[in-house]
Amino acid sequence: MSIFNDQRVVMTLDAGGTNFVFSAIQGGEQIVEPIQYPSNGHNLEKSLTTIIEGFELVRSKLDAEPVAISFAFPGPADYPKGIIKDLQNLSGFKGGVALGPMLERKFKLPVFINNDGDLYAYGEAIAGLLPQVNSQLAQKGIQHRYKNLVGITLGTGLGGGIVTDGRLLIGDNSLGGEIWIFRNRLEQEMNAEEGACIRAVQRYYAQETGIENPQSLSPKDIYEIGIGEQEGNQQAAILAFEKLGTVLGEVLSHLTTLVDGLIVIGGGLSGAYKLFMPAAIKEMQSHYQTAKGEAFPRLQANIYDLTNKDDLNGFYTTNEKAIKIPFTDEEIIYNPDAKVGVGVSTIGTSKAISIGAYAYALSKL
Repeated sequence: MSIFNDQRVVMTLDAGGTNFVFSAIQGGEQIVEPIQYPSNGHNLEKSLTTIIEGFELVRSKLDAEPVAISFAFPGPADYPKGIIKDLQNLSGFKGGVALGPMLERKFKLPVFINNDGDLYAYGEAIAGLLPQVNSQLAQKGIQHRYKNLVGITLGTGLGGGIVTDGRLLIGDNSLGGEIWIFRNRLEQEMNAEEGACIRAVQRYYAQETGIENPQSLSPKDIYEIGIGEQEGNQQAAILAFEKLGTVLGEVLSHLTTLVDGLIVIGGGLSGAYKLFMPAAIKEMQSHYQTAKGEAFPRLQANIYDLTNKDDLNGFYTTNEKAIKIPFTDEEIIYNPDAKVGVGVSTIGTSKAISIGAYAYALSKL
Protein backbone atom coordinates (compact mmCIF):
# COMPACT_ATOMS: atom_id res chain seq x y z
CA MET A 1 0.00 0.00 0.00
CA SER A 2 1.35 3.43 -0.94
CA ILE A 3 1.96 5.84 1.93
CA PHE A 4 -0.08 8.37 -0.05
CA ASN A 5 -3.17 6.19 0.33
CA ASP A 6 -2.54 5.39 3.99
CA GLN A 7 -4.92 7.12 6.40
CA ARG A 8 -2.82 6.56 9.51
CA VAL A 9 -1.60 9.71 11.27
CA VAL A 10 1.95 10.21 12.54
CA MET A 11 3.07 13.19 14.64
CA THR A 12 6.37 14.74 13.53
CA LEU A 13 9.06 17.14 14.70
CA ASP A 14 11.72 19.07 12.80
CA ALA A 15 14.35 19.55 15.51
CA GLY A 16 16.91 22.31 15.03
CA GLY A 17 19.38 24.01 17.27
CA THR A 18 17.22 27.16 17.45
CA ASN A 19 13.64 25.99 16.96
CA PHE A 20 11.47 22.87 17.23
CA VAL A 21 8.73 22.68 14.57
CA PHE A 22 5.88 20.23 15.24
CA SER A 23 3.26 18.88 12.85
CA ALA A 24 1.46 15.70 11.76
CA ILE A 25 1.28 13.75 8.51
CA GLN A 26 -1.46 11.61 6.99
CA GLY A 27 -1.24 9.98 3.57
CA GLY A 28 2.16 11.55 3.03
CA GLU A 29 0.78 15.08 3.45
CA GLN A 30 1.00 17.57 6.31
CA ILE A 31 -2.37 17.91 8.08
CA VAL A 32 -1.44 20.28 10.93
CA GLU A 33 -0.04 23.74 10.35
CA PRO A 34 3.53 23.79 11.71
CA ILE A 35 3.82 24.79 15.37
CA GLN A 36 7.11 26.41 16.29
CA TYR A 37 8.70 26.71 19.73
CA PRO A 38 12.20 27.80 20.78
CA SER A 39 14.28 24.65 21.33
CA ASN A 40 15.75 25.84 24.65
CA GLY A 41 18.55 23.44 23.81
CA HIS A 42 20.90 24.79 26.49
CA ASN A 43 18.48 23.69 29.23
CA LEU A 44 17.65 19.97 29.11
CA GLU A 45 14.56 20.07 31.34
CA LYS A 46 13.12 23.06 29.51
CA SER A 47 13.86 21.49 26.13
CA LEU A 48 12.21 18.17 27.04
CA THR A 49 9.17 20.02 28.40
CA THR A 50 8.98 21.95 25.13
CA ILE A 51 8.97 18.70 23.14
CA ILE A 52 6.16 17.26 25.26
CA GLU A 53 4.08 20.43 25.01
CA GLY A 54 4.58 20.59 21.24
CA PHE A 55 3.33 17.07 20.67
CA GLU A 56 0.43 17.60 23.09
CA LEU A 57 -0.70 20.63 21.09
CA VAL A 58 -0.43 18.74 17.79
CA ARG A 59 -2.45 15.86 19.24
CA SER A 60 -5.18 18.26 20.33
CA LYS A 61 -5.59 19.45 16.72
CA LEU A 62 -6.05 15.97 15.23
CA ASP A 63 -9.39 14.43 14.24
CA ALA A 64 -7.91 10.91 14.30
CA GLU A 65 -5.74 9.32 16.96
CA PRO A 66 -2.06 9.16 15.88
CA VAL A 67 -0.42 5.77 15.53
CA ALA A 68 3.17 6.92 16.17
CA ILE A 69 5.64 9.73 16.65
CA SER A 70 8.46 9.91 14.10
CA PHE A 71 11.06 12.63 13.64
CA ALA A 72 14.62 13.66 12.86
CA PHE A 73 16.90 14.71 15.70
CA PRO A 74 20.56 15.77 15.62
CA GLY A 75 23.20 13.17 16.41
CA PRO A 76 25.24 11.51 17.69
CA ALA A 77 22.58 9.16 19.01
CA ASP A 78 21.57 5.54 19.43
CA TYR A 79 18.59 6.06 17.14
CA PRO A 80 16.96 2.60 17.42
CA LYS A 81 16.81 3.03 21.21
CA GLY A 82 15.92 6.71 21.01
CA ILE A 83 18.89 7.78 23.15
CA ILE A 84 20.47 11.15 22.33
CA LYS A 85 24.16 11.63 23.09
CA ASP A 86 26.23 14.82 23.47
CA LEU A 87 25.05 17.52 21.03
CA GLN A 88 26.77 20.73 19.97
CA ASN A 89 23.67 22.60 18.80
CA LEU A 90 21.58 21.44 21.79
CA SER A 91 24.15 21.65 24.56
CA GLY A 92 21.77 20.54 27.30
CA PHE A 93 21.68 17.03 25.83
CA LYS A 94 24.67 15.35 27.42
CA GLY A 95 25.61 11.97 28.80
CA GLY A 96 22.79 10.02 27.11
CA VAL A 97 19.18 11.27 27.15
CA ALA A 98 16.45 8.65 26.71
CA LEU A 99 14.23 10.90 24.59
CA GLY A 100 12.42 8.12 22.72
CA PRO A 101 11.51 6.06 25.81
CA MET A 102 10.34 9.24 27.58
CA LEU A 103 7.94 10.08 24.75
CA GLU A 104 6.71 6.49 24.49
CA ARG A 105 5.74 6.48 28.14
CA LYS A 106 4.18 9.93 27.99
CA PHE A 107 2.07 9.43 24.85
CA LYS A 108 1.60 5.63 24.90
CA LEU A 109 2.75 5.51 21.27
CA PRO A 110 5.70 3.96 19.44
CA VAL A 111 8.42 6.57 18.84
CA PHE A 112 10.92 6.52 15.97
CA ILE A 113 13.90 8.88 15.87
CA ASN A 114 16.40 9.10 13.02
CA ASN A 115 19.14 11.29 11.63
CA ASP A 116 17.87 14.03 9.30
CA GLY A 117 20.19 12.94 6.49
CA ASP A 118 18.83 9.41 6.70
CA LEU A 119 15.20 10.53 6.59
CA TYR A 120 15.96 12.94 3.76
CA ALA A 121 17.40 10.11 1.67
CA TYR A 122 14.45 7.87 2.54
CA GLY A 123 11.94 10.53 1.49
CA GLU A 124 13.75 11.11 -1.82
CA ALA A 125 13.79 7.35 -2.46
CA ILE A 126 10.03 7.17 -1.90
CA ALA A 127 8.73 10.36 -3.46
CA GLY A 128 11.68 12.27 -4.93
CA LEU A 129 14.52 11.70 -7.35
CA LEU A 130 14.46 7.87 -7.39
CA PRO A 131 10.84 7.42 -8.56
CA GLN A 132 11.16 10.45 -10.84
CA VAL A 133 14.14 8.94 -12.66
CA ASN A 134 12.54 5.49 -12.89
CA SER A 135 9.34 7.03 -14.26
CA GLN A 136 11.33 8.77 -16.99
CA LEU A 137 13.15 5.55 -17.84
CA ALA A 138 9.81 3.75 -18.17
CA GLN A 139 8.37 6.49 -20.39
CA LYS A 140 11.38 6.22 -22.69
CA GLY A 141 11.06 2.44 -22.92
CA ILE A 142 14.34 1.80 -21.09
CA GLN A 143 14.32 -1.38 -19.00
CA HIS A 144 16.92 -0.34 -16.43
CA ARG A 145 15.63 0.76 -13.01
CA TYR A 146 17.49 2.31 -10.06
CA LYS A 147 17.05 0.83 -6.58
CA ASN A 148 19.77 2.61 -4.63
CA LEU A 149 20.12 6.25 -3.64
CA VAL A 150 22.40 8.52 -1.64
CA GLY A 151 20.87 11.68 -0.16
CA ILE A 152 23.14 14.63 0.67
CA THR A 153 22.19 17.63 2.81
CA LEU A 154 24.34 20.74 2.35
CA GLY A 155 23.76 23.45 4.93
CA THR A 156 24.96 24.16 8.45
CA GLY A 157 26.69 20.80 8.15
CA LEU A 158 27.23 18.03 5.61
CA GLY A 159 24.74 15.21 6.10
CA GLY A 160 24.03 12.00 4.28
CA GLY A 161 21.79 8.99 4.10
CA ILE A 162 21.83 5.76 2.10
CA VAL A 163 18.86 3.74 0.82
CA THR A 164 19.52 0.35 -0.75
CA ASP A 165 16.68 -1.50 -2.48
CA GLY A 166 14.07 0.31 -0.40
CA ARG A 167 15.84 -0.15 2.93
CA LEU A 168 17.36 2.66 4.95
CA LEU A 169 20.93 1.96 6.05
CA ILE A 170 21.26 2.83 9.75
CA GLY A 171 24.26 0.70 10.70
CA ASP A 172 25.10 -1.33 13.79
CA ASN A 173 26.00 1.80 15.76
CA SER A 174 23.53 4.24 14.17
CA LEU A 175 26.45 5.64 12.15
CA GLY A 176 25.53 4.59 8.61
CA GLY A 177 25.90 7.46 6.14
CA GLU A 178 27.89 9.74 8.46
CA ILE A 179 29.71 11.26 5.52
CA TRP A 180 30.64 14.53 7.22
CA ILE A 181 33.68 12.89 8.77
CA PHE A 182 35.27 11.87 5.45
CA ARG A 183 38.66 13.47 4.82
CA ASN A 184 38.63 16.93 3.26
CA ARG A 185 39.98 16.77 -0.29
CA LEU A 186 41.52 20.28 -0.17
CA GLU A 187 42.51 20.58 3.50
CA GLN A 188 43.36 17.08 4.65
CA GLU A 189 43.81 18.03 8.29
CA MET A 190 40.05 18.85 8.33
CA ASN A 191 36.97 16.71 7.82
CA ALA A 192 34.83 17.03 4.70
CA GLU A 193 32.11 19.00 6.49
CA GLU A 194 34.52 21.88 7.04
CA GLY A 195 34.90 22.11 3.27
CA ALA A 196 31.28 21.61 2.26
CA CYS A 197 28.92 23.64 4.41
CA ILE A 198 27.78 27.23 5.00
CA ARG A 199 30.83 28.27 7.03
CA ALA A 200 33.13 26.76 4.37
CA VAL A 201 31.71 29.02 1.65
CA GLN A 202 32.05 32.02 3.97
CA ARG A 203 35.62 31.07 4.89
CA TYR A 204 36.68 30.51 1.29
CA TYR A 205 35.26 33.88 0.23
CA ALA A 206 36.95 35.65 3.15
CA GLN A 207 40.29 34.04 2.31
CA GLU A 208 40.10 35.28 -1.29
CA THR A 209 38.92 38.80 -0.46
CA GLY A 210 40.72 39.46 2.81
CA ILE A 211 37.59 40.42 4.74
CA GLU A 212 38.08 39.95 8.48
CA ASN A 213 34.67 38.58 9.40
CA PRO A 214 33.71 35.53 7.28
CA GLN A 215 30.16 35.64 8.67
CA SER A 216 29.55 39.18 7.41
CA LEU A 217 28.09 37.75 4.19
CA SER A 218 25.64 34.88 3.97
CA PRO A 219 26.07 32.08 1.41
CA LYS A 220 23.08 33.59 -0.40
CA ASP A 221 24.94 36.90 -0.66
CA ILE A 222 28.05 35.13 -1.94
CA TYR A 223 25.98 33.15 -4.46
CA GLU A 224 24.32 36.33 -5.75
CA ILE A 225 27.75 37.94 -6.08
CA GLY A 226 28.89 34.87 -8.01
CA ILE A 227 26.05 35.06 -10.53
CA GLY A 228 26.33 38.84 -10.86
CA GLU A 229 23.14 39.81 -9.04
CA GLN A 230 24.96 41.59 -6.21
CA GLU A 231 28.08 43.72 -6.06
CA GLY A 232 31.25 42.12 -4.74
CA ASN A 233 34.24 40.06 -5.82
CA GLN A 234 32.59 37.79 -8.37
CA GLN A 235 35.67 35.68 -9.04
CA ALA A 236 36.16 35.03 -5.30
CA ALA A 237 32.51 34.02 -4.95
CA ILE A 238 32.74 31.60 -7.87
CA LEU A 239 35.94 30.12 -6.45
CA ALA A 240 34.36 29.69 -3.01
CA PHE A 241 31.61 27.50 -4.43
CA GLU A 242 34.02 25.67 -6.73
CA LYS A 243 36.09 24.68 -3.70
CA LEU A 244 32.96 23.39 -1.99
CA GLY A 245 32.17 21.44 -5.16
CA THR A 246 35.61 19.85 -5.24
CA VAL A 247 35.35 18.68 -1.63
CA LEU A 248 31.81 17.43 -2.27
CA GLY A 249 32.90 15.66 -5.46
CA GLU A 250 35.48 13.63 -3.55
CA VAL A 251 32.84 12.61 -1.01
CA LEU A 252 30.42 11.64 -3.76
CA SER A 253 33.14 9.60 -5.50
CA HIS A 254 33.60 7.45 -2.39
CA LEU A 255 29.85 7.06 -2.02
CA THR A 256 29.40 6.12 -5.68
CA THR A 257 32.04 3.41 -5.33
CA LEU A 258 30.34 1.98 -2.24
CA VAL A 259 26.65 2.38 -3.08
CA ASP A 260 26.42 2.56 -6.90
CA GLY A 261 23.16 4.48 -7.03
CA LEU A 262 21.59 7.83 -7.78
CA ILE A 263 22.70 10.88 -5.78
CA VAL A 264 20.36 13.70 -4.75
CA ILE A 265 21.45 16.92 -3.07
CA GLY A 266 19.26 18.97 -0.74
CA GLY A 267 19.70 21.42 2.12
CA GLY A 268 20.04 25.19 2.23
CA LEU A 269 23.05 25.35 -0.10
CA SER A 270 21.54 23.12 -2.79
CA GLY A 271 20.02 26.15 -4.52
CA ALA A 272 23.54 27.26 -5.45
CA TYR A 273 24.10 24.13 -7.54
CA LYS A 274 24.92 26.18 -10.65
CA LEU A 275 28.14 27.30 -8.98
CA PHE A 276 29.24 24.11 -7.20
CA MET A 277 27.87 21.25 -9.30
CA PRO A 278 30.33 21.59 -12.24
CA ALA A 279 33.29 21.30 -9.84
CA ALA A 280 31.73 18.29 -8.09
CA ILE A 281 31.11 16.51 -11.40
CA LYS A 282 34.61 17.39 -12.61
CA GLU A 283 36.09 15.77 -9.51
CA MET A 284 33.99 12.63 -10.01
CA GLN A 285 35.03 12.45 -13.66
CA SER A 286 38.73 12.94 -12.92
CA HIS A 287 41.50 10.38 -13.47
CA TYR A 288 44.17 8.67 -11.42
CA GLN A 289 47.71 8.22 -12.69
CA THR A 290 49.79 5.10 -12.33
CA ALA A 291 53.52 5.12 -11.55
CA LYS A 292 54.04 4.78 -15.31
CA GLY A 293 52.00 7.91 -15.96
CA GLU A 294 48.99 6.07 -17.32
CA ALA A 295 45.58 7.61 -16.57
CA PHE A 296 42.47 5.70 -15.64
CA PRO A 297 39.04 6.92 -14.47
CA ARG A 298 38.36 7.82 -10.84
CA LEU A 299 35.07 5.89 -11.08
CA GLN A 300 33.89 2.87 -13.04
CA ALA A 301 30.48 4.37 -13.78
CA ASN A 302 29.85 7.29 -16.13
CA ILE A 303 28.73 10.34 -14.14
CA TYR A 304 25.90 12.61 -15.32
CA ASP A 305 24.85 15.99 -13.99
CA LEU A 306 21.04 15.81 -13.96
CA THR A 307 20.83 19.61 -13.64
CA ASN A 308 22.57 19.97 -17.02
CA LYS A 309 20.39 19.62 -20.12
CA ASP A 310 23.05 17.92 -22.25
CA ASP A 311 23.98 15.50 -19.47
CA LEU A 312 20.31 14.78 -18.82
CA ASN A 313 19.78 13.83 -22.46
CA GLY A 314 22.83 11.57 -22.33
CA PHE A 315 21.63 9.95 -19.12
CA TYR A 316 18.31 9.00 -20.75
CA THR A 317 19.94 7.77 -23.98
CA THR A 318 20.38 4.01 -23.88
CA ASN A 319 22.62 1.55 -25.65
CA GLU A 320 20.47 -1.37 -24.58
CA LYS A 321 20.62 -4.17 -27.09
CA ALA A 322 19.53 -7.75 -27.51
CA ILE A 323 22.28 -10.38 -27.33
CA LYS A 324 21.98 -14.10 -27.96
CA ILE A 325 22.13 -16.65 -25.18
CA PRO A 326 24.79 -19.19 -26.25
CA PHE A 327 23.52 -22.56 -27.51
CA THR A 328 19.91 -21.30 -27.65
CA ASP A 329 17.66 -19.35 -30.01
CA GLU A 330 16.82 -16.91 -27.23
CA GLU A 331 17.94 -13.33 -26.71
CA ILE A 332 18.32 -11.18 -23.61
CA ILE A 333 18.43 -7.39 -23.23
CA TYR A 334 21.88 -6.16 -22.28
CA ASN A 335 22.90 -2.64 -21.23
CA PRO A 336 26.68 -2.13 -21.43
CA ASP A 337 26.54 1.37 -19.86
CA ALA A 338 27.01 2.00 -16.15
CA LYS A 339 25.46 5.36 -15.32
CA VAL A 340 25.17 7.38 -12.11
CA GLY A 341 23.07 10.53 -12.06
CA VAL A 342 23.65 13.42 -9.62
CA GLY A 343 20.65 15.68 -9.13
CA VAL A 344 19.11 18.29 -6.86
CA SER A 345 15.90 17.81 -4.89
CA THR A 346 12.70 18.88 -6.63
CA ILE A 347 10.38 18.17 -3.68
CA GLY A 348 12.37 20.14 -1.09
CA THR A 349 14.45 18.98 1.83
CA SER A 350 11.86 19.56 4.55
CA LYS A 351 9.15 17.67 2.65
CA ALA A 352 11.51 14.80 1.90
CA ILE A 353 12.44 14.50 5.59
CA SER A 354 8.75 14.54 6.59
CA ILE A 355 7.86 11.85 4.06
CA GLY A 356 10.86 9.82 5.21
CA ALA A 357 9.80 10.08 8.86
CA TYR A 358 6.23 9.11 8.01
CA ALA A 359 7.21 6.18 5.81
CA TYR A 360 9.76 4.92 8.32
CA ALA A 361 7.17 4.85 11.10
CA LEU A 362 4.64 3.00 8.95
CA SER A 363 7.26 0.48 7.87
CA LYS A 364 7.98 -0.35 11.51
CA LEU A 365 4.37 -0.62 12.70
